[in-house]
Amino acid sequence: MAEAATTGPGELAGALGTPGGGGGGGGGVPVDSARLTTPQWAIAQHLKFGAMAFAIQRLLLGPFLLFQRLQDFFTPSRSSHPDIIKTYPARKSLSVRIFFPKSRPKDSAAPLPVLLTVHGGGFVLGHPRDNDDWNAAFASRHDFLVVALNYAKAPGAPFPAPIYDLEALIQAVLADTTLPIDAARVALAGWSAGGNLALAVSQLEGVRRAVRAVVPVYPVVDFAPRDETKTATRRYKPSLGGFRASEVDYLTRLSGLFTWAYLPAGQDYRHPLLSPYYAERDALPRHVFLVGAELDMLGQEAWRMACKLAGKKVPDVTEAMGCDEVRVGKGELILDQDERFAFEETVEGGQYRWLLVPDTIHGFDQRIEAMVRDPALMEDAGLKTEKLIDLIGEWLHKVMGPGPSPSPRAHE
Repeated sequence: MAEAATTGPGELAGALGTPGGGGGGGGGVPVDSARLTTPQWAIAQHLKFGAMAFAIQRLLLGPFLLFQRLQDFFTPSRSSHPDIIKTYPARKSLSVRIFFPKSRPKDSAAPLPVLLTVHGGGFVLGHPRDNDDWNAAFASRHDFLVVALNYAKAPGAPFPAPIYDLEALIQAVLADTTLPIDAARVALAGWSAGGNLALAVSQLEGVRRAVRAVVPVYPVVDFAPRDETKTATRRYKPSLGGFRASEVDYLTRLSGLFTWAYLPAGQDYRHPLLSPYYAERDALPRHVFLVGAELDMLGQEAWRMACKLAGKKVPDVTEAMGCDEVRVGKGELILDQDERFAFEETVEGGQYRWLLVPDTIHGFDQRIEAMVRDPALMEDAGLKTEKLIDLIGEWLHKVMGPGPSPSPRAHE
C-alpha cells in the first residue's frame, strides 16, 4: 500500500488556500491551537471507543451484512440489484457493484460515461450496497455506467488507508476492458465520509488525471473546527416537527467514535487528504459540485469549500448557513436568487457549483426510515432526492461533454 503523504510547513501553507493562491477566495479558517492535531487518547477513551467499534461492526453489522449477502444471492432480480458484483486482484476482499442503464441493449458495445461512487458511514460503517437504489436510478436515468466502490474500515484501516484502497480500485475498474467505459467521461461521487474520500483520492495524481468531475454530497471536509462550532452553524427548525425538530444534531452521537477510529494520534487536522478544504484548487478535478443539507452540522464546511473553490468570499467558520425560516414547500429546492443555497461559477476553465438542500438532514437521500421514523421527513426527502439525482446527472453531462458518436451497431 502506498505511504501517506507528508506535509511540510511550506506545503501546508499552500494547502491552506491563502489569498491569491490556487485555492482561490482566501479566507483562512481561524482554528483553536488545540485543534491543530489529533489528541493522544486516554486509555479509558481507547477502551470505550474500541468497545463501541467492536459492538457495531461485529455484533450488530455482522449479522446484517450476512443477511444482505444472502439477499444478493437469492433475490438478484430486484430493480436496484447491481448487474455485476466483482472483485479485482488489487483488493480481493473489496467487491464493487456495477450498474448498467436498464434500457441498454445487452449486446451493446457503445462506451458509457462512468460515475464511481463511494458510500458513507463515518469511515467505520457502511457498504457499497447502501447506495444501490440511488446508483441504479442514476445509471438508468442518465445513461451512465455506475460503479460502487468499497474500502477497508477504521479502526482496522485508519487514515490514509481507505484512500489508497479507492485508488487501487479506481485504477482496476478503469483498466477493465470488459466494461464499456468512456475514459474521457469519468466522475466521482460520495456521501458523507465517502464524499471526503472522493475528494481525497481525486487529489492523487493518477486519479486526478482520469477523473473529470467530483460530486461530494454532505461531505466532511474540515476536521479542524470543534463539533460545538459545527453544530452552532447549522439550522434548527422546530416548526418542521418530527425528527427535524430535534435540538441536537444526531451525528454528534457517533462523531467521537469516528474521529478516534479514523485519525491517528498526532495527525494534522489540516492535511489536505484528510480535510480537503485545505487542498489547492489545482489539486482537485477541474469540476466540483458540492451538496450540503441545511439541518446538518457538516453543511457549513462544505459551503466554505464551495465558496473557496468558486473564488467567492469565504464565510467565517462560525457563520451560520441557510436561513431560520421554512422558505419552500415539500420537496422543493432553492436554485436561484439566493447564493446561500445555490451558485455556480467558472474559474480558470473549471465549473464549481454549490447546492444547499433546504429543511433536511444529513443522509436524507439514504434509506433512513427506520432511524428517523418520520413519514413527513421521508416524503420530503424522497422528492428532493429525485430532483438531486437529475441535477447531478444533467450537470455531469454538461461539464464532461457529449460522448463519442454511437456506432452503427448501437442502432441495430
